[in-house]
Amino acid sequence: MTQDETTVEAISLLQDLGLQEYEARCFIALNKLPNGTAKEIHEISEVPRTRVYDAIRVLESQGLVEVQHSSPQRYRAVGITEATRILREKYNDRIDTLETYLEETDVEEPGDDEHVQEIWSLSGHEAIESRTLELIGNAESEIALLVVDDDVLSEALFDGVEQATERGLTVVLGGQTPETTATLEARLPETRVFETEMEWLTGSELDAEVAISRILLVDRETLLIGTYYPDADSGKSKEQAVFAKGLQNGVVVLLRRLVTAGLSAIEDPGT
Repeated sequence: MTQDETTVEAISLLQDLGLQEYEARCFIALNKLPNGTAKEIHEISEVPRTRVYDAIRVLESQGLVEVQHSSPQRYRAVGITEATRILREKYNDRIDTLETYLEETDVEEPGDDEHVQEIWSLSGHEAIESRTLELIGNAESEIALLVVDDDVLSEALFDGVEQATERGLTVVLGGQTPETTATLEARLPETRVFETEMEWLTGSELDAEVAISRILLVDRETLLIGTYYPDADSGKSKEQAVFAKGLQNGVVVLLRRLVTAGLSAIEDPGT
């Protein structure tokens, strides 16, 4: 990444953290100088000189810039450690405030039949992993997880499954390969682990461009299936998933029976 590209990216990130564009540009300019006047900041940041003063006042009020009362006035950015601490606290405060507002928002309760055909889609490895961990964390009685792609295996997943086991839940894990199965057995010795032997998980030559990454069945009523494109440049970002909820959901019933057909350790009550 070139110096100009780094500067553009840094300005964009500062805007994501709550600074306005001129404030971000002035702050980056001051990070390139030991200290500077409004004129020097203007020349480096390309912020109109009359707007530099406004931007500096905001940065000073936030503790990001110090002012030397000389003639002309000189300014300097606080140290990187101090700046990142201030921005992190500001960002965390905003998240905490948002969480409070969301918790105080009245949500209309769904009717009794609104969960029957509940199907959702997700995109991206991080979003799918987050939902996987949420479903495991909220499980009440039983978890069945089939791991096809080893990218699914993460420390967060191991921790989530271990905590579910400690809560007394029934946990059954399947690995698509002997290597994956061995990893699951080594990391989660308190759970039941088996090799799936379900060839349909990896598909055939006709649909080899799409592969299943994970299948999660929680409490026999919530199902998540992840897929990905093995030949994609960045496989994790290309992962897609659908998850369905509801005992009467046709998708859940069908796929639950397909999954549990290969889980001899769990008896499917729907068959």
